[in-house]
Amino acid sequence: MGRFHRHDDGTEHEHEHEHPHDHPHEHGDHGDHSGYATGVERVEVLARIFDENDAAALANRTAFDSAGVRCVNLMSGPGAGKTTLLASTLAHLRDRGVRAGVVEGDIETSIDADRLSGLGAQVALLNTGDGFGGECHLDAPMVARALTRLDLTALDLLLIENVGNLVCPAEFDVGAHGSAMVYAVTEGEEKPLKYPVMFRTVDAVIVNKLDLLPYLDADLDLFRANLAKVNPDAVVIPLSARTGDGLAAWFSWLSSVRDRAGAPAETA
Repeated sequence: MGRFHRHDDGTEHEHEHEHPHDHPHEHGDHGDHSGYATGVERVEVLARIFDENDAAALANRTAFDSAGVRCVNLMSGPGAGKTTLLASTLAHLRDRGVRAGVVEGDIETSIDADRLSGLGAQVALLNTGDGFGGECHLDAPMVARALTRLDLTALDLLLIENVGNLVCPAEFDVGAHGSAMVYAVTEGEEKPLKYPVMFRTVDAVIVNKLDLLPYLDADLDLFRANLAKVNPDAVVIPLSARTGDGLAAWFSWLSSVRDRAGAPAETA
């Protein structure tokens, strides 16, 4: 899906050759289908897929709003630390009386869902290998299936842990009210430039594994500069999910998402 391009106004197309544009976007956001004999047909199929997804995303968001639930879509590449961060987050929310739920997305296994059990949250596992072709992302219809296993009326906040992938998850609206991604300092400072759609899509970028900085040649100033080129408005939250350093800023950002809906304040 990473090669299909949609503009902010909702129009969709492929690019068959390099050419000047009257509308702003980066060529890294899309691909060229002209190498396929079925290029036109591919674009038509993708358009139908995105139309179905957008309708399902609207239905998901309506269900969240009706139940008074705020939803955050959490994305990252594999191994960046989403599940470790979520485990600490669920414990924090439980201790403050926030009723949390998780849609746990993976291609296979219940490993991450099992890690999050017992932390006071409703957890719905969604393996994309079960009826969704083993996709490398979650989309709105998948999330809709997972919602049938959650009691939204008993939740204040729903966290979606997307499949580990820096490309496709960013392209599908799942109905969330906010989105964040986890970037690990081990991944390289160039990641915002190489995967601009992901970094441009999110509201917040969690810079994880700060505890490893003494052992790396990572340049966080360069990472921030690269991020600013694709998303100057992103909130940057440096932390270590393993040690807990910096988690307070992440918790505060989550509270700001909840506060947009006038959610009850967390107890101290």
